[in-house]
Amino acid sequence: MRHIIIGTAGHIDHGKSTLVLALTGTDPDRLQEEKVRGITIDLGFAHTVENGIALSFVDVPGHERFIRNMMAGVGGMDLVMLHVAADESVMPQTREHFEICRLLRVPTGLVVLTKADLVDEATLDVVRLEVQELAAGSFLEGAPVIAVSARTGAGLTELRRTLADLGAAAPMRPSFGPPRLPIDRVFSMRGFGTVATGSLVAGRLQVDDELVLLPANRHVKVRGLQVHGTKETEAIAGQRVAVNLTGVDAGEIARGETLTVPEAVTITRRVDVEIEMLASAPALRHGTRVRFHHGTRELLGRVIVSGGSEIRPDKMGLARLRLESPAVLTRGDRFILRAYSPLVTIGGGTVLDPLPPRKGVRTPAGQARFASIASATDAADAVAVMIDESKLAGLPVARLAGRAGARYEHHEELIARLEQSGRASRFGDYLISTSHLDAVRRAVLANLGEYHARHPLEAGMPREQLRESLFAEAPGAVFDSMLSELQQKGAITARDRVALKTHRLMLSDEDARVRDAILRIVHESGLTPPDRASLATRAGAAPELVERMTALLVRQKVLIRLGDLLFHEATLNRLKSEIQSLKREGARTAIDVAAFKERYGVSRKYAIPLLEFLDGERVTRRVGDTRQIL
Repeated sequence: MRHIIIGTAGHIDHGKSTLVLALTGTDPDRLQEEKVRGITIDLGFAHTVENGIALSFVDVPGHERFIRNMMAGVGGMDLVMLHVAADESVMPQTREHFEICRLLRVPTGLVVLTKADLVDEATLDVVRLEVQELAAGSFLEGAPVIAVSARTGAGLTELRRTLADLGAAAPMRPSFGPPRLPIDRVFSMRGFGTVATGSLVAGRLQVDDELVLLPANRHVKVRGLQVHGTKETEAIAGQRVAVNLTGVDAGEIARGETLTVPEAVTITRRVDVEIEMLASAPALRHGTRVRFHHGTRELLGRVIVSGGSEIRPDKMGLARLRLESPAVLTRGDRFILRAYSPLVTIGGGTVLDPLPPRKGVRTPAGQARFASIASATDAADAVAVMIDESKLAGLPVARLAGRAGARYEHHEELIARLEQSGRASRFGDYLISTSHLDAVRRAVLANLGEYHARHPLEAGMPREQLRESLFAEAPGAVFDSMLSELQQKGAITARDRVALKTHRLMLSDEDARVRDAILRIVHESGLTPPDRASLATRAGAAPELVERMTALLVRQKVLIRLGDLLFHEATLNRLKSEIQSLKREGARTAIDVAAFKERYGVSRKYAIPLLEFLDGERVTRRVGDTRQIL
């Protein structure tokens, strides 16, 4: 069965609750105060089935003081039933409710002329004209206008049929991907515990789902579900749902929280938006404090206007909202703005980016960014802007839904479009801008060239130094993939050091002479090489030059540094073979410092580092004061 959520709207005492009762048999005024005063104070709910369509009614207050409650119910509606009393016609709250529905982009609806039995046909014609004037150019232009009387029953049959027809034609809400249930009511039931209700605007809920209440970040589990008072194992988008939750008390949940999964939305206090001002509103000045209504939540915040000092009435404008409490948003969400004081609706708009970068919005660069993100015609264009501004840090694929508003089932298709168009590349769980990848690819080659010019005797730039200088913000996979790509193209060599493929050591005649002298002296010295000062003297070169040449030979693994001593690679290889042969020939299975010193004629200064070297090479293993030959 198809489920449609219908919201009532209209001025106080224009018959909203009475008509819902007549249509469903359920009185939506559940509070005793509502029954005593004869007005709706909080949200009321009722349902019926017409021509195979399940119609769920959210009855909202009409009184100006209860507009906040009204907006808590209007966000999840599929169509609106705008009530206009025939004996009063269009009134102030009629206009405000209508503007709120228009700003929230309610897709369709109809107008009901209530209390039709109190006026004659001529008066009804006048009211119809006023309604047509109100709806001109809006989503209700050309919508059905039905005169009814809840008291006599006149027009109810036509109204039920029209609601079913509109419901059958209304666009379906996405039932794939993560659920989003803005909570509009919370209570505790004996024997069940905590129950939260709301209009499921996206996804589906199932018994035993593990979810989170945001922005409070309370983890909960679905114990049970009811749709229209009937126990179900699953609820889908477009249904009014009562969710029995475990892991949280009713007193820990408030209207305005959202039941969902973490990756579905962004928790934020900073959001970039496009605002549409009402013609009746005053200009929205930079820095103005406003009331931000989204879903079932009301927050306070300030407006930072981009590209000007104000947004004028009946105009569109771009702005950043700095909220005083966290909101739960994604790109494409609709919202309403009301003045801080007096409490009047001034406009509404669309979320462009719920997680914008921390930089100015009134600078030329900030205004250019706003223009790019606002002009994005689909999710791929918006994601491309977000990827580009994230530079090498990239955009996590997991944020495609929560930040960019991309539906889960479209993620792979969206990523493929970005890659095919050359706007982004995927590295594991991240999307990186192709232009930034091209720039860092050029930077790698340039930095290596500069490093070789400054250090001509080194084999290349240390790998980690290159990573820190150019890839500090990038995911690890980006750096490794970049080096692998450049290696495959023959541009670089990359091991523990990275170098241009064309790099060659640049030794002068003096450099080469000193290098050869060092190699000869160390090789001839065997297991008793000279210290640094003696080596410089015997090589006949400045200590600085000797240091450079020994460092080069160590990097080339021709010389091995053990503490402060330098040994020739061949000498140490010969030592390893001799020690191993002692066990093979049965001469001995262990050796201590004294025996080592005696056998090789060296002092303790040389014996200790050499024995530790043999331990490190797994030729020997220290056991107490001796070494076992392995």
